[in-house]
Amino acid sequence: MAYELLSEPIRRYVRDKRWESLRPIQAAAIQHILSSEANFILASRTASGKTEAAFLPILSKVNFREPGVQVLYISPLIALINDQFHRVEELCAYLNVKVTKWHGEASRAAKKKLLQSPQGIVLITPESLEAMFVNAPYSVKAMFAHLKYVVIDEIHSFLGTDRGIHLKSILSRLDGVNQAGFRVVGLSATIGDYQEVKNFTGDASNTKVLRDNSSKEMVTSFFYHKASTQELPLDLMKDLYKQTYNHKVLIFPNSRGRAEEIAVKLKKISGKTNGHPFYFSHHSSVDKEVREYVEDFAKNNQRHNFCIACTSTLELGIDIGSVDKVVQVDATQSIASLIQRVGRSGRRNGEKSELLLYATDPWSLLQSLACWKLYQEGYIESAPVAQRPYDILLHQLLSTVKELSGCTKTQLTQRLTSNYAFAGIEEGDIQKITQELVQQDFLEELGQEVIIGVEGERTVNSRDFYSVFKTEPYFKVVHAGKAVGEIPLTPQVTEDENLLLAAQIWKIKFVDMSAKRIEVMPTKDGKKPLFFGSGGLVDGRIREKMLHLLFSGEEFPELDEAGKATLNEMRQDFNVFPLVEPVIERPLLEKDGSITLYTFQGTKVNRSLSFLIGCVGLETGYNEQSSSFTLSIKKELISDLIEQLLLFIDDVDFHLEQALMENDSLLDFSKWGTMLPLKYKTMILKERYYDFGEARRFLQSVKLVTNQIMNTTE
Repeated sequence: MAYELLSEPIRRYVRDKRWESLRPIQAAAIQHILSSEANFILASRTASGKTEAAFLPILSKVNFREPGVQVLYISPLIALINDQFHRVEELCAYLNVKVTKWHGEASRAAKKKLLQSPQGIVLITPESLEAMFVNAPYSVKAMFAHLKYVVIDEIHSFLGTDRGIHLKSILSRLDGVNQAGFRVVGLSATIGDYQEVKNFTGDASNTKVLRDNSSKEMVTSFFYHKASTQELPLDLMKDLYKQTYNHKVLIFPNSRGRAEEIAVKLKKISGKTNGHPFYFSHHSSVDKEVREYVEDFAKNNQRHNFCIACTSTLELGIDIGSVDKVVQVDATQSIASLIQRVGRSGRRNGEKSELLLYATDPWSLLQSLACWKLYQEGYIESAPVAQRPYDILLHQLLSTVKELSGCTKTQLTQRLTSNYAFAGIEEGDIQKITQELVQQDFLEELGQEVIIGVEGERTVNSRDFYSVFKTEPYFKVVHAGKAVGEIPLTPQVTEDENLLLAAQIWKIKFVDMSAKRIEVMPTKDGKKPLFFGSGGLVDGRIREKMLHLLFSGEEFPELDEAGKATLNEMRQDFNVFPLVEPVIERPLLEKDGSITLYTFQGTKVNRSLSFLIGCVGLETGYNEQSSSFTLSIKKELISDLIEQLLLFIDDVDFHLEQALMENDSLLDFSKWGTMLPLKYKTMILKERYYDFGEARRFLQSVKLVTNQIMNTTE
């Protein structure tokens, strides 16, 4: 029995908690971690006890009397660290083991104490680990030389991202100072590619996956309310209020502005009907103290119903207790995101998860249905992983030179070639990038050594250096000396304009440009704030499922009457295309002297096609929602166009270079890529933003089916 394998202090913790039994993932993890020196990935649904599944056996196994930090917990969010700290600290009290939070908002005194006497468990973000390597390299060795375990929470959130490559590099660098040979334990509810998550540990062959595939029963309802303006329809808001007013609810729209609109409008409706006042918004632009208040209210409030309109800030594992319902407004960009959100409801044993999905236009409805079907089929998209992340290598190159206080080029190259995060990058490329940094004064040559140069000093000494993701300039919003949140400076931000933030309506009194500060006062009516940013990537399987649903005739009993009518109308519109093989066939609409091609491909493939069409010299109307291209050409010319596009793919590097020389902002998605030579910028753009390989396969195999009914009437 797994319980008997635990150390006595940890068994006492389990008894004191009065657990009737261990969860399946906990029992499996205890047996495997205690009997093996392998790395482990613990994969199970939200609220299945993964944190305890990792820490119960680790705390039973590790000898905390040995010098230095023994366990490192890495989280994608500071809020998640603060949340987990109390759980881990309570558990560690049974062993008298010290637990320390280490991030930008954590106690300086606690950090200083840890540096003086490294011990126990440290909870940290990747960026704070980076700061350690840059600012206190000798402390890194003292703290982590005897490290036994690294626990990575929400490991899926790092996959396929710049931040994930950064974390892999940091783990590799940690391994370089570690004498004990630490093991990695990753935790996640949503993994689409188990091989990639095993690769993440740096030792895939010695990494095992423990999966608990049990699922909770779910009740799902779909609602359709067509929006005629940018704001949500009043009938949708009234229905949403009716469905949620008497429950504890999380509402996930797809933007911060939409979250504010929903929170404020529901609060207004509730006020008019003598309902409860507990309507909140929660996203990265709401002030940290306000967010923490909302989290604490949701977690500890037993009596009152509440509603939180939120973004991905509450998608990950921050504990806010159990909620009755989760609402998704318009389609999610990914199945992984849907799984995380659905897992927020019905967290108590025996409770069902309840999901409400609202759609405001036909394509959003179709995408919602496609995501839902793929979720039921158990599909999770895999995150595309960059094989040659030259931009992150450049960042880590500067960090390594700073860590070593200068080194020879040979030492630097050896460090980076042995770093498994950069296994796909050639030694010659490292040397060329090093030389480019010398030429730009980010590095300086002193004989055989390189040190940080004049430009490099400004860069590595900035707090902004520790991260590999961009942060836009924001203005702090303040009322009566108290922070409300922060928003970007947009044309909307002018004196006497009104805006929504933190689920309240504000009038802008004064904008202080030098202090980046906006003074506001409460008012009664306003607009949702405008935020920069673009939608996420839509996976090709989602689009293929959308096509399948258009032609399958499959019924959805969970869909309301308006939704059924809208789906049937879309199917009737596409009935004019007699598709026989939807795997390779695609609709081609011929109308009014132009054609519209529905590709039903993922975002990166469609971006590639759009770029290629531009290279040919044609203007195109591209619609991301419907995955369609409208071109002012006759259908007889489409075969010639496809041949031209295939020829341009053969020479796409040249065309990407030309595009970058004309518009360097194409690389805005890469924080450190702008410092690279043009050749490497092109490679990053090609690999990270586009997918020309899949675009080629699509163009070579696609069969276009023209609308027959329209042709006969013409």
